[in-house]
Amino acid sequence: MAGTALVTGSAGFIGYHLCQRLLADGWTVVGLDALTDYYDVRLKERRQAMLLQSPGFRAVTERIETPGVLQDLMADLKPDAVIHLAAQAGVRYSIDAPESYVEANLVGTFRLLEAIRATPPRHALLASTSSVYGANTDMPYAETQKADTQLSFYAATKKANEAMAHSYAHLYDLPVTMFRFFTVYGPWGRPDMALFKFTKAILEGRPIDVYNHGDMRRDFTYVTDLVDGIARLIPVAPERPDGAPEPGDSLSPVAPFRVVNIGNSDSVSLMGFIEAIEAATGQRAEKNFMDMQPGDVPATWADASLLQALTGYRPQTPVAEGVAEFVAWYRDYYRV
Repeated sequence: MAGTALVTGSAGFIGYHLCQRLLADGWTVVGLDALTDYYDVRLKERRQAMLLQSPGFRAVTERIETPGVLQDLMADLKPDAVIHLAAQAGVRYSIDAPESYVEANLVGTFRLLEAIRATPPRHALLASTSSVYGANTDMPYAETQKADTQLSFYAATKKANEAMAHSYAHLYDLPVTMFRFFTVYGPWGRPDMALFKFTKAILEGRPIDVYNHGDMRRDFTYVTDLVDGIARLIPVAPERPDGAPEPGDSLSPVAPFRVVNIGNSDSVSLMGFIEAIEAATGQRAEKNFMDMQPGDVPATWADASLLQALTGYRPQTPVAEGVAEFVAWYRDYYRV
């Protein structure tokens, strides 16, 4: 399947990699991004400049929450697929600047839903996060689990996005898939994430802050594995069911709506992750052990069996391999 795709957040870490993948698959891609200054804008500009080297890519610089932007763009493009990645990211920043999450994540996603209601694509895929599982302790996390105990405002906005999208899918018969990310990492990653911060500090000979005294686990998912999963989900548009969904399927009983985990199906300790960075950099980390930060969770672990059932695919890049790829990119990009 190929055609025209609208990707919001196209100059972001995941958006850049997804656009590269879709262009390689023969899609015409229009990328919408506001190039905000949440982190170094030069990194976003560099990603966008590389995408613009492809004749199949067009960039639009606008905020998704601006009235009329998405409505007009959808009406003009009539895309076959919409992949909505634009958001205000970050668990910890949502404590300091919650209003930015209301604007980008709630208002922005509302604008998107209104735009796809007016000009329906064949499939709309919207980003959610493993953070919506919140205080759940039954792991690995399955999409059919109840997820009502979010621990950060960021996670709360993403769970709200899921509920908003479900209502639109039900009311207007719009095929919608929400995909939940699990700690995505890799080249061109965000400077506010642990791998970037740890690598930078270690190479500069500075200590790293290790929260919850290192007693944390994450399902680290390599970015190209993630975008492979998204690309494979595009042709698998959910349909309104005739009866009860199959066991293990998160398909709504009343709407063409589904939630899908995209994770590595493995939970790696934070200390093991740091050891992989030390191996890749060839340097030991000086560790500053600290208490857990507000809004954070001690562990994540994805059950990716639904993704595999729908697409035949399951992410599998080992952490040591993925971390080494990131460190090689970091050394090259920053010339260290």
